[in-house]
Amino acid sequence: MSDIASAKAVMRRAAFARRKPLFERATGAQAGYLSEVLAGYRGVPLSGFMPIRTEIDPTPAMAEAAAHGPVGVPVIQSANAPLLFAHWTPETVMEPGIFGALVPKDPTYFEPEILIVPLLVFNRQGGRLGYGGGFYDRTLEKLRSKRATLAIGFAFAGQEEENLPLEPTDQPLDMIVTETGVIEVA
Repeated sequence: MSDIASAKAVMRRAAFARRKPLFERATGAQAGYLSEVLAGYRGVPLSGFMPIRTEIDPTPAMAEAAAHGPVGVPVIQSANAPLLFAHWTPETVMEPGIFGALVPKDPTYFEPEILIVPLLVFNRQGGRLGYGGGFYDRTLEKLRSKRATLAIGFAFAGQEEENLPLEPTDQPLDMIVTETGVIEVA
């Protein structure tokens, strides 16, 4: 294991522990700022995510956005492959997918132009650490090679960490939204 990979593993363990009490104290209004941001992109195809473990919940903002345009959720096809995105509405019949995240039972796929990205830890320069599978990094690289793709990190404010062990393959976020506000990436 490289030094960076080792540092990432240590940071991920600490981030899980730090996120748990943030999740336990969360209120139903945690997606308010995300709704405000997405209101500026009405009709633009976007993908959110179905929260797992102690992730912040974007589904209220996704439901609002679905009234104005296509919204999807990520679907893992296999290890080392980019994500696919299946159309989602609040009425979509869901079933457990890989890693336990809910996915549409009868998916139809599309390519979003905005991705709401889950994470374990972020910094104000747009760096993020996820769970370590590289799914969002591969996916953002692929989508950004075709067209401008906005990556919005969505997390609790307490998940911020200034010094992240990042690699050249780590795709940056364009913006971070928390339950306390919006962080514009410099």
